[in-house]
Amino acid sequence: MGLSELLPPELISLREEAKKVRDPACADETLAYILSLCVHNSYERILEIGAAEGLTACAMLSVCGADYTGIELDPARAARARENVCAFGFSARARLLEGDAGEILPMLGGRYGLIFLDGPKAAYRRYLPDCKRLLAEGGVLLSDDVLLFGWTFGEPPKKRRMLAVHIREYLEALQSDPDFSTEILELGEGLAVSVKKPKRGETDV
Repeated sequence: MGLSELLPPELISLREEAKKVRDPACADETLAYILSLCVHNSYERILEIGAAEGLTACAMLSVCGADYTGIELDPARAARARENVCAFGFSARARLLEGDAGEILPMLGGRYGLIFLDGPKAAYRRYLPDCKRLLAEGGVLLSDDVLLFGWTFGEPPKKRRMLAVHIREYLEALQSDPDFSTEILELGEGLAVSVKKPKRGETDV
């Protein structure tokens, strides 16, 4: 199903406006994949790192009954995210935390069936231990923009070389972790899909 069939027209319009600015919402094809996971899995809790203006949050909450926690560093974006969540009627199921994810993640508890990592790319490796701890067995960790316009495994601009190195190290950590099954999809600027392997055939998503 297309986004227009899943989401309210007002949300589609906000996403189109977001695409015109420097830091847009996630790519349509990436969001469509995320929503397909939300529709076909009974996630009780979702965590997003890098909530921006809350448009992806509103999209996920539109198609499933999960409780949502989002982390956003930028105060203006966090305020806008709260406004959007309220406007679409999801305040009762959404919690938006403002601050550095590196400081907030260690304080979170419980288990999340879906974690969407879309914050500062250079910090992905630092966030990974807490993402793994918080992810339910059988749950999915989605890491966005891991191909970086082809820079990750290609030749990045000089100013982006260290960023490409950080992402390569992050992907190596994911793919070498025996507790994860990871594949990289060519959606948007690359989406790493990591499933936390259940133990003893059980899941707790």
